[in-house]
Amino acid sequence: MMNKTIRIAAATMFALALGSAFAQAAPISGEVKKIDENAGKITLKHGPAKSLGMDEPMTMVYRVKDPGLLKQVKVGDKVQFEAEGGDAGYTVTKIQKAR
Repeated sequence: MMNKTIRIAAATMFALALGSAFAQAAPISGEVKKIDENAGKITLKHGPAKSLGMDEPMTMVYRVKDPGLLKQVKVGDKVQFEAEGGDAGYTVTKIQKAR
């Protein structure tokens, strides 16, 4: 009985972890407000970002994982992006112009 309970608990924890990993990859709609190539940062105005725990629209400065991402967009572009949170703040991992 104890082994069955442990297996069920482990499977539940795995499913929850897997679900949150997919949630982090949900694209966020936004608009580029500023690009700072020297600092490797981008300012984005965006709607709620549930995958990052942000329930309200906001304008925020993000680091970029790869400085090359900043060359794909310009100020005023409507974009779809993905980001991850960490101890040092939020980092854009993917960005592309919205279609």
